[in-house]
Amino acid sequence: MRHAILAVLFTILASLAAAAQAPPKLKVYISADMEGIGGVVTRSQLAPGEPEYERFREFMTGEVNAAIEAALEAGASEVVVSDSHGNGQNLLVEKLHPAVRLVRSWPRPLVMMQGIDETFDAAIFIGYHAAEGVPEAILAHTMSSARFLWIKLNGTSVPEAGVNAAIAGHFGVPVVLIAGDQGIIAQARQLLGDIEGAEVKRAYGVTSAMTLHPTAAQKLIRERVRAALRRLKDFKPYRLTTPVTVEIAFKSIVDAEVLSLLPGVERPEGNVVRFRARDMLEASRFLTVAMFYNAPR
Repeated sequence: MRHAILAVLFTILASLAAAAQAPPKLKVYISADMEGIGGVVTRSQLAPGEPEYERFREFMTGEVNAAIEAALEAGASEVVVSDSHGNGQNLLVEKLHPAVRLVRSWPRPLVMMQGIDETFDAAIFIGYHAAEGVPEAILAHTMSSARFLWIKLNGTSVPEAGVNAAIAGHFGVPVVLIAGDQGIIAQARQLLGDIEGAEVKRAYGVTSAMTLHPTAAQKLIRERVRAALRRLKDFKPYRLTTPVTVEIAFKSIVDAEVLSLLPGVERPEGNVVRFRARDMLEASRFLTVAMFYNAPR
């Protein structure tokens, strides 16, 4: 009997020792847009039917794969990717790393961050762009180039990277890297602190830039993702105080007028609506409604 008890104790101790020596699990979330992909400079690269779209889907997939591979090399046990550009169906599924899980198409309650939760350790933004109105920034806009002029959260004007960082922050997940042009890297660092940046092109204007070769862009992203995950403890989640006040300026005054008919939606200016959300999850749902409520199908 004594030997049996000792054997059980030794088994338990061995299991505890093995668990202590095992590396901690690392979960990484990647949100991918397209305007910030290396080589993208005009709408000719951005939508189905455009002359260069199919080629640039390949380059977008390559940059996302570079981030996935670097995360896996750094010890990630799980990677989720959100295809967050245009129709949400841009990444070439069969060419993505097979270890990844992919979120596609719209609408989604968490918009560009669908699939994230409190179990993730880091968020990475690939192919991102600056907010509408930023000079020397490729194809700058804020979430909807057709509908929105700007978005403010708790009085602060934010690019969509700021909206998405706040959604991640709700779950306690820090943004550790952003890839795109110099405009969005500067905006993200001003808002989020000293996160890693992969500058895959340098914008001269809204539709002109000096860009890296796709291979060089992917190499840079791998290097910067590795660097980010090595210094994971340096980053803090972007948490907003609650309730979260969401303000949206529309390009069309009619969009603001119609949305303001909903209970709880204020209209401080002709083309501006304001909504006080309980938290960033409710704020995200409101943004989803604002983007899609009369969108063509």
